[in-house]
Amino acid sequence: MEESTKQPLEEKITENRELNIWEALIPVFALIGMLAYNVLVVYGDDALSGSNQFILLLGAGVAAIVGYFNKVSYESMIEEVAQNLKSTTGAILILLMVGALAGTWLISGIIPTMIYYGLDILNPSIFLAACVIICAVISVATGSSWTTSATVGIALIGIAGALDINAGMTAGAVLSGAYFGDKLSPLSDTTNLAPAMAGTDLFTHIKYMAITTVPTISITLIVFVIIGFSLETSGNADITVYQNAIDNTFNTSPWLFVVPVLVIAMIIKKVSPLVALLVGTLLAGAAALLFQPDLVLAASGLDQWGFQSGYKGIMNAITIDTAIAPITDNVEIGEKLAGLFEAGGMAGMLGTIWLIICAMVFGGIMDAIGALATISKALLHLFDSVFGLFASTVVSCLAINVTASDQYLAIVVPGKMYAKAYKDKGLAPENLSRTLEDSGTVTSVLIPWNTCGAYQSTTLGVDVIAYLPYAIFNWLSPFMTLLFAAFRIKIAELKEK
Repeated sequence: MEESTKQPLEEKITENRELNIWEALIPVFALIGMLAYNVLVVYGDDALSGSNQFILLLGAGVAAIVGYFNKVSYESMIEEVAQNLKSTTGAILILLMVGALAGTWLISGIIPTMIYYGLDILNPSIFLAACVIICAVISVATGSSWTTSATVGIALIGIAGALDINAGMTAGAVLSGAYFGDKLSPLSDTTNLAPAMAGTDLFTHIKYMAITTVPTISITLIVFVIIGFSLETSGNADITVYQNAIDNTFNTSPWLFVVPVLVIAMIIKKVSPLVALLVGTLLAGAAALLFQPDLVLAASGLDQWGFQSGYKGIMNAITIDTAIAPITDNVEIGEKLAGLFEAGGMAGMLGTIWLIICAMVFGGIMDAIGALATISKALLHLFDSVFGLFASTVVSCLAINVTASDQYLAIVVPGKMYAKAYKDKGLAPENLSRTLEDSGTVTSVLIPWNTCGAYQSTTLGVDVIAYLPYAIFNWLSPFMTLLFAAFRIKIAELKEK
C-alpha cells in the first residue's frame, strides 16, 4: 500500500529531463534581481519587515514556472516544500524559546547585570581592546549587534571623543565585539538562521563555529592591544553615569549569573537545547519575581502586586514586547539605554520564522524541479576540492551581501543552494552553517549600501570606509574559515545515521 502511493510521484520525477545550469539559475537570478530592487530602490532598511519574505515567494513562483515547463507536478513541488518545512520544526521551536529567554533575562535583570559588570572592565589605557570585550559581552547577552552599537557603542564613541581617540578605530572595535555576539550568541537571529538553512542544530553550530571564531577574536584583541599602547589618550572614561542608570532601574546582583551559568552547564552536558532554554526561561522568571518585583508588576499592567500580576508580568515578558524605561536624570543617557532595555519575546522572533518559512518554500520548489541538484553538480564540477567548495560559498555570501544588500539573504540563498553540495562531498552540515556565518553575517557591515553597513555607519556617526580597516574581526573571519578549509582543520565529515 505504501509503495503504490509513492510510485506515481517517483515516476513523474524520473520522467523529468535534467535542467541545464542556465535553466536552474533562472530562479536564482530572478530572486537576486527582485531583492536588489526591493532593498536598494524601494524599502531600504525596512525590507525585512515583510517585503523580502514575499520576494522569496515570488522567486519560488519563478522556480515553479520553470518546473511546470519541465513537467514537474504541482503535487511533487508542494510535497517537497512540506518536507522542507518539516525539517525546520526544531529550529522554529528553538527560535520561539530564544525569544522567551530574552524577555525573561531582561525583566529579571540578568542582561542588565551582564552589561553593568561588563562596563567595569573599561580601562583608558587599553580602551580599544576594552571596547571589543564590552561589546562582545553585551552582544552575547543580547544577541544583537544593532542594539549593542546603538547603545553602548554610541557611548563608547562619545568616550573616545573625550579621550581624543580616532572614531574609525573605536567604531571598528565596537563592531568587532558586537558582531562576535551577533555571530555566536544563541539569542541572535542569524545564529539560529544559519543552522536552519544548512540542516544542523543550534548548539552544534555554535560549538563548531567557535573553532574559527575564538582565534579570530583573539587576533582582533591582540591587534587592538598593540594599537592601544601606541596611542596617547587624555581625559577620563567615566562610565559611572551608565552604571548608575542601570543600578537605579534594576536590582543588579552577581547572584543573577547563576541562571546563565546553569544554562551553559546544561548545554555542555548535552541536555536538549529546548529543555535548556525552557529551564533558563523558567529560572529567569523566578529570578524576576525575586529580584525585580516592581518591574514585573509594571509589565503586567496591573495596579496591585499579587499572584495574577506576577503571572501576567512574566507571561508578557515571555510572549510579547517588553520595554523598561531607565531611571536617570540624564535624558541623553536614558535615551541610549532605552534601546538596550527592550526585548521582543516570542513575538519578536516571528519575523525570522516568517523568513525561514518563505525561504523553505523557495528552497523546496528549487529542490523539486531539480535546480538545486543541477547547481550542486555544477559547483562540484567547478570546485572539485573541499577548499574550492568552501571558497565558492564565501564568494557567494559576499556577492549576495553586495547585490541583495541583506545579511539574512546572504545566509538563506547560499544555504539552500550549497546544502546538497556539502552533503555530496561527505561534509557535515555544520561546515556550511559555520561558513555562512563567517562570510555572510559579519561582512554585511563592511558594505556601505548593505542594510547593516548603512545602519551601523548612521548609528555610530562614522563612515563605513573610516571604520572598515579597523573592523578586524569582520574582514578576518572569511579568511579564517578559508584557512581552516585549506589545511583541513576541524572539517567535520558527514556521519551516516
